[in-house]
Amino acid sequence: MRDILDPITKWWDAGGTFGLATVVRTFSSAPREPGAAMAVAPDGEVTGSVSGGCVEGAVYEVAQEVCQTGQARLEIYGVSDDTAFSVGLTCGGILHVFVEPVSAELFPEFGEVAAAIRAGVPLAVATVIEGPGQVGARRVIWAADDRAVGTLGAGDRLDEAVDDDARGMLAQGLTGVRHYGAHGERRLDDLAVFVHSFAPPPRMLVFGAIDFAAAVARAGKFLGYHVTVCDARPIFATRARFPDADEVVVEWPHRYLASTPVDQRTVICVLTHDPKFDVPLLEVALRTPAGYIGAMGSRRTHDDRLARLRQAGLSEDELARLRSPIGLDLGARTPEETAVSVAAELIQLRWGGSGQPLTDTGGRIHHG
Repeated sequence: MRDILDPITKWWDAGGTFGLATVVRTFSSAPREPGAAMAVAPDGEVTGSVSGGCVEGAVYEVAQEVCQTGQARLEIYGVSDDTAFSVGLTCGGILHVFVEPVSAELFPEFGEVAAAIRAGVPLAVATVIEGPGQVGARRVIWAADDRAVGTLGAGDRLDEAVDDDARGMLAQGLTGVRHYGAHGERRLDDLAVFVHSFAPPPRMLVFGAIDFAAAVARAGKFLGYHVTVCDARPIFATRARFPDADEVVVEWPHRYLASTPVDQRTVICVLTHDPKFDVPLLEVALRTPAGYIGAMGSRRTHDDRLARLRQAGLSEDELARLRSPIGLDLGARTPEETAVSVAAELIQLRWGGSGQPLTDTGGRIHHG
């Protein structure tokens, strides 16, 4: 929903009812991830996508129907469905798409939710998508102050259980379906609740204000990261040289890293290529929970760097986290090509791909 927030906010402000379709579950080679959304305005205008073109026609019709009936529906498209080919999902995947009517009357909290998402305030929207209760019942959970509004329709115990799970999912940046008993019992599957997490974008920390850093920052922004470029040299670390970065920081890299938040979604790219910067920085980086730590340099540079880090007291387990030389082997030469190789490695790690040409592989294309 984040990608279509601007147009659907205008529709909500205008007072009409629009249809919102959200991918809630995927199986096999489905083309979009949970949380991908498409919306249909009262006048038939469409924004967003749930399948990259495979089932949009069918979803469009359902979205118009739910606006007329006022009843949300869970639709399943895929190879297990006899109509899979007729709706266009020929890629072999299965999509569960929840389609609901949205208006100021049906979702009065939407304006506040949209403003919070834009401001980077962490929150989750939990919606009942299956079960004997009120399908479409919704609860909005904020991460910071234990605040929640709305109810899922089965009593306080269910609301409280979902609140706890949603805050845990927010902390990890997770979106997905959770199952509960009618009174909030876990390990039961009477109810299916889709928890859509709107956590702030993951961070990419790029150290070294060089030409490669500008290209990596651009690629990181394209992939949805909040990008920070850091270098101790003020003549190089300027906004003019890194227009795609969200932040440009003049500070010794290891000092900045030690003072800034890092979590499991954080990407650290060390492009300084200078031992006086690299080693102190990596001493800090390899002891953070960052999900990816990569460093630029030749294999000889990498071996020298490892030796220095061992002398600094890092363990073999800590050193094993370092990806160096950074990126996948694409034969990259230019800064832009190198940035693509780094982006490719990040995508591979996120979804568990092999990094091999698809021509040489079998099985499903989309991982997750």
